[in-house]
Amino acid sequence: MANVFSGLSEKLNHVFTKLTKRGTLTELEIKQAMREIRIALLEADVNLLVAKDFVNRVSEKALGQAVLKSLSPTQQVIKIVSDELTELMGSTNSKLLVSSELPTVIMMCGLQGAGKTTLSGKLALHLKKSGKKPLLCACDIYRPAAINQLKVVGTQAGVEVYEEGTKNPVTIAKNAVKYAKQYGFDTVIVDTAGRLHIDEELMQELIDISNAVKPTEILLTVDSMTGQDAVNVAKSFNEKLEITGCVLTKLDGDTRGGACLSVKAVTGKPIKFASVGEKLQDLEPFFPDRMAKRILGMGDVMSLIEKAQEAITEEDAKKFEKKFKENTFTLDDFLSQFDMIKKMGGVGDIMNMLPGNMGMGKFKGVKAGEIDEGKIERNKAIICSMTKKERKDPSILNYSRKMRIAKGSGTTVQEINQLVKQFDQTKMLMKQFKNGKKRLPFM
Repeated sequence: MANVFSGLSEKLNHVFTKLTKRGTLTELEIKQAMREIRIALLEADVNLLVAKDFVNRVSEKALGQAVLKSLSPTQQVIKIVSDELTELMGSTNSKLLVSSELPTVIMMCGLQGAGKTTLSGKLALHLKKSGKKPLLCACDIYRPAAINQLKVVGTQAGVEVYEEGTKNPVTIAKNAVKYAKQYGFDTVIVDTAGRLHIDEELMQELIDISNAVKPTEILLTVDSMTGQDAVNVAKSFNEKLEITGCVLTKLDGDTRGGACLSVKAVTGKPIKFASVGEKLQDLEPFFPDRMAKRILGMGDVMSLIEKAQEAITEEDAKKFEKKFKENTFTLDDFLSQFDMIKKMGGVGDIMNMLPGNMGMGKFKGVKAGEIDEGKIERNKAIICSMTKKERKDPSILNYSRKMRIAKGSGTTVQEINQLVKQFDQTKMLMKQFKNGKKRLPFM
């Protein structure tokens, strides 16, 4: 989530920094901070009533005597804001419901352009990774190429797509459920039609499909880029269709985040997933507490660990641990680390999950968007242009060897020198960890 909430995070941290400098807090100072927080929320496109209610709840708790007389009132205020942000977004992770009688039917709905079809494919892949056998059902018979688009994402996810062309969507959905029962699919994801705006015809069709297949979940695709409009859409769909949850798309975009903070409060329905990138695997279960910590610059170490577990096999972890202990780390191992970083979403995504106070050395204060992700690819090209002997022992790299590598990798001698220096620093750091002189910030 490279850009989402960046503006809100900066403003909130600015408020907290001013409070920290004051040490003890007066009632007047807390009230002033609450005004600034309210403005920050409104600028982030949070619903007016939601922002007002949020600030009132935080103010009531922050102005209590336990906070004003505590040794660290600022930390107490930050904790209250964090807790209330978590509550605002739903308190806990809301898992997908499973029907007692298979298949479980998940009906996807939303306006055209919200990313519903791609999201259906992402959800199918997520369920497949979880050990499920999902079936995608093409019920968007109006939008040109919608069926083909679902087939493409289905192929990419390795999931079968059920379609009957432009027949009646209600009939297609009913037949898909029958097909799933016949061939052992435990989940049917129904990709319904969207419109450019909410109309009676669209809603009636969705209601008819819902009545026909009795979905366990009706998930609304909410486009985070549309701000308050997304909240209004969610409210309208919920009133007509009684949705069971929301999925946020385009959270990797340059959005102000207001939809994420408002949709649960307005609809009363949980956010179940967040789409955080363009790739099919870029779908994350939504954890309100983790999102609150990201907003406040506290990082999201749990999500980072989960991403690492997905990217690194147990065999690779043991192999790396052995090299770590024996200090036999080579440039080949360095190359594999670059691949792991890419699998985890890149340096920007990783930095966004690290707490702001962890001390990132020369990276401290650098925003994720300012990092040159392309440098990883150039570094990989440099290592791939080396001989096996050079990768094992980069100390033999003289000027003529570096010129050859630079020519082969399309880089410069300076970039090669930077890579070797980075490699040497990594080995030195590993040696310090091995000798117990340093500890990881979160250990």
